Amino acid sequence: MKTILFDLDGTLTDSGEGIINCASLALEKLGLPVPDRETMRVFVGPPLRDSFLRFGVKPEDVETAIAIYRSRYVPTGMFENTPYPGIKALLAALCAAGHRLILATAKPESMATAIVEKFELAPYFELLCGASMDSSRDSKDKVIGYVLDKIGSCENVVMIGDTAYDVTGAAAHGIPTIGVSWGYGTVEDMRTAGAIAIADTTAQLLNMLL
Repeated sequence: MKTILFDLDGTLTDSGEGIINCASLALEKLGLPVPDRETMRVFVGPPLRDSFLRFGVKPEDVETAIAIYRSRYVPTGMFENTPYPGIKALLAALCAAGHRLILATAKPESMATAIVEKFELAPYFELLCGASMDSSRDSKDKVIGYVLDKIGSCENVVMIGDTAYDVTGAAAHGIPTIGVSWGYGTVEDMRTAGAIAIADTTAQLLNMLL
């Protein structure tokens, strides 16, 4: 039996529309330029604090940017989102094979829970683990540490994610990562960070995990 940790944004669901819309609103309200949507794709995955700093938000204004972002994201943006094709079948097959599935996302846990419940993915997961609303647990390595504290072991654990943040966050705990190419990171970045394999389809990922 494997314990399989799944990222959410860009791995299970295509959440770019809602995240980009909310991040654009925050930049606009702070009087900062709003880049094109392709450039804004990098908001999907990394912690919001890091991304806003990258786009010119001053350190003292980051919490304001996050508050503006969440003012739209919680009622609307988080549901501008859809599971990738084949995800539900993938999760069902892994559960049927006896594997243990855990959500491990840098998205705040309450929001992540609402999303997976909305799309009827929650029943496949033993635990739904995410970031805290403050900075105490706001990165992938901290979330994975939180998961390991709950399950008590890192033996036979593998991470599934779409960015280098997933790879390095898991590696901090000695956990290997299989990257997926359909999300918002790049295959090159994931390979450079140390991903042990890259899956191009959910069927290919299932074969790797089985």
